[in-house]
Amino acid sequence: MDGLFSPEGFGDGAGPLYLQLQRRLVDAMAQGALPPGSSLPAERDIAAMTGLSRVTVRKAIEALVASGQLVQKRGSGTYVAPRVERLEQALSLLTSFTEDMARRGKSVESVWISRSVQPPTPEEVMALGLGAGDRVARLERVRRSDGVPLAIERASIPTQVLPDPEVVGSSLYAVLERSGHRPVRAVQRISAANLGPRDAELLGVAPGAAGLKIERIGYLANGRVVEFTRSLYRGDAYDFAVELKLAPEPERPPA
Repeated sequence: MDGLFSPEGFGDGAGPLYLQLQRRLVDAMAQGALPPGSSLPAERDIAAMTGLSRVTVRKAIEALVASGQLVQKRGSGTYVAPRVERLEQALSLLTSFTEDMARRGKSVESVWISRSVQPPTPEEVMALGLGAGDRVARLERVRRSDGVPLAIERASIPTQVLPDPEVVGSSLYAVLERSGHRPVRAVQRISAANLGPRDAELLGVAPGAAGLKIERIGYLANGRVVEFTRSLYRGDAYDFAVELKLAPEPERPPA
């Protein structure tokens, strides 16, 4: 690490100093000199070793934190972010997070934030088609795979379908299937989002990092709505893929 922060080579007309330091750090991470989880010296120590100003050092580190390559832990320091394997998720299948990870041979863990029964919000009333006096079971949790937080899931289920949210362990769909209320089709909307401070902390990324917001409304075969789920996925961990086919040629009337 001594060579990484050597003052030699800075200021040779290769662009702004903070970008030169940034490139050194990126190269060191790519070459394994700074492996995932390793800690960086304090900014003042990097400034002293490189001969750069603390403002320059801070600017380089802040840029790498914003891009998700470094992680800052309050009161602890700055660390190289763990490598996150990118996962491809097909949009043509109605599956749960647990089922997706099981197909890949990965472990699944839920870090529960809350499980409760509440009066519905206006948004939940509209999405679930609820009436006066109805209540919803709300499930909020961080979904992790092999120890890495990948998504925040916030599900709302009518209490007629899920009276007790505490019965949900790893898989919500497994519980709904046992009671005959597993969705058979869903409408899903995906949009880009920048993660706020709370959600970013839960997912272990920098505030403002790119994410994917997914809203799903699940239906039974008879058309009844049984699920309204809003999820936030890490943008650096997921690719969503869908197969497209040519539309059939319209039939022409006989001449």
